[in-house]
Amino acid sequence: MTEKESSRLAAELDKVSFSYKIKVLDKLSLQVPTGISFGLLGPNGAGKTTLIRLLVNLLKPESGSVRILGETLSNKTARFIGYMPQLHSLYTELSIIQNVDFFAKIYRMTNKAERTQHVEETIKLVDLWARRNDVVANLSGGMRQRVSLACAIVHHPPLLLLDEPTVGLDPELRVTFWEHFKTLTKQGVTIIVSSHTMDDAVHCDRLALMREGKVIAQGTPGELQRATGQAGATLEDAFLYFIRRKEQ
Repeated sequence: MTEKESSRLAAELDKVSFSYKIKVLDKLSLQVPTGISFGLLGPNGAGKTTLIRLLVNLLKPESGSVRILGETLSNKTARFIGYMPQLHSLYTELSIIQNVDFFAKIYRMTNKAERTQHVEETIKLVDLWARRNDVVANLSGGMRQRVSLACAIVHHPPLLLLDEPTVGLDPELRVTFWEHFKTLTKQGVTIIVSSHTMDDAVHCDRLALMREGKVIAQGTPGELQRATGQAGATLEDAFLYFIRRKEQ
């Protein structure tokens, strides 16, 4: 791949391996185009969270390479990324607006007028402006998830990394989250989202099916379903189909 082609990718992993006590990622290669929602779908232990932590530069690969928007991972690439971890990192004694403003400062939004505008727009996007002065400790789990999302996107990153963002959400709120995500991709943001649920996977533009630290198949949800050759195949059917193929 040429340097120009690489720069059009939001993320590129080439033969990446990583281990804790066991191998978690095994020579994994992946290319994520810009401006889409890209799902990492697999069971717990498939390596999804580790992959996202590598992209955020919280972990270093033991072999292989990782690039973000054409650049090798470094502290400088953090400005391109919004990160929403599975377990929120909010300050529960602060209000919603104080939390979002704090994260805006972390992302070095030093212009106060610009930062104030971004904070207001972002809190309105997740439909919490009327509750902006509420202390996070008093919020429901679903509302905390929305605050976490606001903190991740307040600096308008071109790449958003979401680790199981809809876990524990009721079906209505899950739909609301995906409406937010689709709004962002229409604005050119690339979203990489990890999930183990088919409810999330069907909303993604493209998917990578993961198992035991490897990508076993990639494509749009429709392409993966059609690959089974079964009329009316679900994504779950597709996942099982590709698992069987790898085991043969």
